[in-house]
Amino acid sequence: MLTQIVAHCRAGFEAETARDLTQIAAAADATIDPIVTRDSALVTARIRDAPSPTFGQWSGAIARRPPIFARSIAFGSGPEQLFDRAATGRPDRLTPLVASIERLADHAPFCALWLEYPDTNDGKSLSTLAHRLDARLKAALREKAWLIERPRGTRLHVIWVDGATAYVGVSDSAWGSPWPAGIPRLKLPRDAPSRSTLKLGEAIAVFLGPHETELLRAGMRAVDLGAAPGGWTWQLAHRGLRVDAVDNGPLKGNVALDPRVRHIRADGFTFRPRTSVDWLVCDIVEQPIRVARLVADWVAGGLAARAIFNLKLPMKKRYEEVSRCRRAIEEILDRARTHLGLRFKQLYHDREEVTGYLAPDDGTSRRIGIRRPPR
Repeated sequence: MLTQIVAHCRAGFEAETARDLTQIAAAADATIDPIVTRDSALVTARIRDAPSPTFGQWSGAIARRPPIFARSIAFGSGPEQLFDRAATGRPDRLTPLVASIERLADHAPFCALWLEYPDTNDGKSLSTLAHRLDARLKAALREKAWLIERPRGTRLHVIWVDGATAYVGVSDSAWGSPWPAGIPRLKLPRDAPSRSTLKLGEAIAVFLGPHETELLRAGMRAVDLGAAPGGWTWQLAHRGLRVDAVDNGPLKGNVALDPRVRHIRADGFTFRPRTSVDWLVCDIVEQPIRVARLVADWVAGGLAARAIFNLKLPMKKRYEEVSRCRRAIEEILDRARTHLGLRFKQLYHDREEVTGYLAPDDGTSRRIGIRRPPR
């Protein structure tokens, strides 16, 4: 029985993540009681309804209401108290963990086991414990035929709160994060001019997924607004795209010498290409509503087929600001009678911002889970 929802997020964005979970619950015709602890990087929510919606119903709700701030979501039970802290001797965590997982056996065999912890300093201190238990727990699950590792299927999550307490839950590889706790292990390329390159690299992995090679092909044309020092331009040129890097500031490193890159010293808000391009990317530091309208104007006007862009959020009312930007984009698209898929996601490499993806409503958006605006 699924009684709890557990979501990972960036520390400081717990309230926004709780709103994600509340909207998903509403889409599943369920009610929840979220617990929000500031800077915990983890939000839990008790599912009030008995019986709870099925795992399939929760999956459908996530498809209808893709989360923005929740990096990874699991449905299950907990918190499981694995041993009495007052007891002497070395605690046995394995036996009570297997007993807790047995309640989810209807979802077995699982395609993967992920032992996770919050993305905080305290949480990371649990990494040694998780690593030590990983092989032993996998062996116990294989013995019961509950774990058959493969690329797709239902994942099993054990999410540590502390050394004696954990949640257990499940997610589906079709909608769950491809990385434990929603944290990609991306390395900064040696010749990339800035760490911002990781933001676009992650966005491509999240939004395009297995369709990356189909949608980002060598020879395509792209425009990078607010390009300097060139981190996003590097990601596109590295994949063989020809890029107009638009910024009054200088490009740095090898990207400035790349023959596939043309540096155009201009204002990103006023520049327009002579012919349409395949991709627009934009990481301009500006009011989010201005960036949202700029990107929508480009795509609605036929200047770019697809767009990835960042919105720098205010310190307060972040969810409201994202909703405001969504409405502004949809209004521009509706006036142009252009129907596209739109999705927002706070990525691991984002900070006080979210990343948006705007793409044609040609069937690709359905495959990668993009929410379509109302017509």
